[in-house]
Amino acid sequence: MIKFLLMIITILLPGFAAASATGGETLDLKTLDLTNHPVGYAAIAIFVLAYVFVMAEEFTQLRKSKPVVLAAGIIWAMIAAVYVSNGMTHEAEAAVRYNLLEYAELMLFLLVAMTYVNTMDERRVFSALRSWLIRKGFSFRQLFWLTGILAFFISPVADNLTTALLMCAVVLAVGGNNTRFVSVACINIVIAANAGGAFSPFGDITTLMVWQKGTVEFWGFFALFLPSVVNFLVPAAIMHFAIPVEQPVASNEMVPMKRGARRIIGLFLLTIATAVSFHNFLRLPPVIGMLTGLSYLQFFGYFLKKTSRINKSANSDRMGEVEPFDIFNKVARAEWDTLLFFYGVVLCVGGLGFIGYLSLTSEAMYTQWGATNANIAVGVLSAIIDNIPVMFAVLTMNPDMSTGQWLLVTLTAGVGGSLLSIGSAAGVALMGQARGQYTFFSHLKWTPVIALGYMASIGVHMWINADLF
Repeated sequence: MIKFLLMIITILLPGFAAASATGGETLDLKTLDLTNHPVGYAAIAIFVLAYVFVMAEEFTQLRKSKPVVLAAGIIWAMIAAVYVSNGMTHEAEAAVRYNLLEYAELMLFLLVAMTYVNTMDERRVFSALRSWLIRKGFSFRQLFWLTGILAFFISPVADNLTTALLMCAVVLAVGGNNTRFVSVACINIVIAANAGGAFSPFGDITTLMVWQKGTVEFWGFFALFLPSVVNFLVPAAIMHFAIPVEQPVASNEMVPMKRGARRIIGLFLLTIATAVSFHNFLRLPPVIGMLTGLSYLQFFGYFLKKTSRINKSANSDRMGEVEPFDIFNKVARAEWDTLLFFYGVVLCVGGLGFIGYLSLTSEAMYTQWGATNANIAVGVLSAIIDNIPVMFAVLTMNPDMSTGQWLLVTLTAGVGGSLLSIGSAAGVALMGQARGQYTFFSHLKWTPVIALGYMASIGVHMWINADLF
């Protein structure tokens, strides 16, 4: 059920190697302006073509990582050819190595988070929560609010995609063929999961990108809590009246968690605390804390493996496992397509930045439009294009903004994807999970209401966090 984690989290950090003329963390390299060069035009065309294939994944069944990984290789090969022909043999190499280092750091961070989520899924943590909700016999309206609230508060830790899939499973199990309920409840879940992920450094890839960049401190993200609440509550309060006033049939299904499940949840929380502590107090990259936390799970997995024979003798699935616990099986179950997609996006956007296009974009958006208008536009754009490349481009441009503006773009990039069903990983996943009941057009019907929540959350942020601007 759980294909991917986290989006608790992450994709790349900093400014990009020598690309941005607006400052930030860059390499001290001599660069060529290729924005009016045939290679520049070709790079844009290749990236756009690759992203068309990404957006058409549902129809072509071509994994999204394939086109962007190929595009990344071609773009950097073209750049390197121009630099070598101009006698600059090391600049492109240094820029690529810089991007690879930053990507590797965040890929490992994400891999640890995915491993923990896969382990909790295998220990039936999510299945047990789902069965508990189904057994309670809530009404459709109660379930609408309960799944939304749970999605809002679980996504800051477990990521918005994992949370949305879990809550949608509950809605489908209870709602059955009641398309009216399932459709509106799924929309509510997508909004809530995206909103909940916006105020936590671990809740969404974009928030982790901003945190690891060092633009906003860990505790600074919680200034977005009230705006995120408003983003969820405004459309939910309106959609509430579209939910049928009916009582679904309760189920007696009971799914027990496997041995060690609660302790693994505790280890995951301890791992998050370790990552935060390493970064905040020791000034080490958060990934070092996450990898240290992975060792907690490795040692606990060793304990489960060594004691599985004892528990098997009880012939109880609740106390033992049919197969010994193996941590590396959980690592292998990570969503490698997603991890490679991140690689492709990082290298593609990094290449366009190295060519010089992101400096031009930064000048147009953040100088001519102004930071507020540009950041609101970023959120709208993320409803059409995945928020990962959009946010990475903003971080690469590294415009000179106040903390309030960085929080604004974090908010808009996180919740803007709720405007359309294809605007976030949660929405795309639920269209597949609730196929025929939750669709692009059923979501589009409520876009004006979602947009009302989007604008309201921006207004609340600019009001209560005015001192940060």
